[in-house]
Amino acid sequence: MKVFVTIQHPAHVHFFRNAIAELEADDHDVHVFAREKEMAVELLRRYDISHEVLAGTASGLSQLARVQATYEARLLRRAVQLKPDVITAIGGVAAAHVAKVTGARSAIFYDTEHAKLIQNLAFPFADAVYTPDCYTRNVGSKQVRYPGYHELAYLHPDRFTPDPTVVEDLGLDPDETFTVLRLVEWGASHDVGQGGFDDVHDVVERLEDAGSEVLITSERTLPSSLESRRATVPPHRMHDLLAFADLFVGEGATMAAESAVLGTPAIYVNTLTMGYTDELDERYELLFNYQQEDRHARALEQAVSILEGDADWQERRQRLLDDKVDTTDVILRAITGRSGNARGRTAQTGAEV
Repeated sequence: MKVFVTIQHPAHVHFFRNAIAELEADDHDVHVFAREKEMAVELLRRYDISHEVLAGTASGLSQLARVQATYEARLLRRAVQLKPDVITAIGGVAAAHVAKVTGARSAIFYDTEHAKLIQNLAFPFADAVYTPDCYTRNVGSKQVRYPGYHELAYLHPDRFTPDPTVVEDLGLDPDETFTVLRLVEWGASHDVGQGGFDDVHDVVERLEDAGSEVLITSERTLPSSLESRRATVPPHRMHDLLAFADLFVGEGATMAAESAVLGTPAIYVNTLTMGYTDELDERYELLFNYQQEDRHARALEQAVSILEGDADWQERRQRLLDDKVDTTDVILRAITGRSGNARGRTAQTGAEV
């Protein structure tokens, strides 16, 4: 088969990288197309994934619209030239449109209910939309629900073993308590009008007062007084860091979910919530959601409680793993139809993984 994989965010690289490797090992012809977004292209290079950059970065919604139009036009040109059988993506606005025009099959993955613009532009044109079974929207007959999370495509224990040398490389004592703090830029279309922490200085002070070193990873510019706490870790080693952290506190849902599936308790502070953040909170108690006006204060209270407590986080993680599948197997079946290790489950619409 000839397969197009489109990448527009660093998390997309992680999501597809194991599937890309397996497809290529099975002699499928895989073409990866990317847009400059944070560290996405850098990650593709780090993982030695051959790719073509179709568009650059964007600042603001109007510029993003122009960049997306450029990306889609160039993807269409390459599809006309190469004639793919399948085009796959997360979100997949360009992928679904180009597949529809060129006669390719589109397999779209998504897990973010509130990103309605992307869904309205992509889902009507997609052939299949794959969502975690905790996704709260009903997409209709093309929806395929599976028992997993995006993060289990690359952090399932069958796919990932954390490297403890990341702690030493950062100059930390292996016995030292440390927290990863994630700050987002609030520049995405679905982030407009949303918010997280009230005061980052207060967050750092409270965590340090509780006896934790604080390592910051931030999309936005940090105050000069906090720059020394920035985590200088290569992007492809961030998951090693999350696995060995005692706590994650942040405004980004993806990194919060990554921490949770690794067994690191996660505090998620954001006015937006998703089906998967709710499930990780309510069902597995690995992630704690804070969305209301008092989110800053309540989140810090919970963070301090975790740092001072002794809960068995790995037992909670094992319960999660017993219920969920390796999402890379779902991706491979969506693209090729091959059976993987994923345990079949009937979707709400009648489709099966």
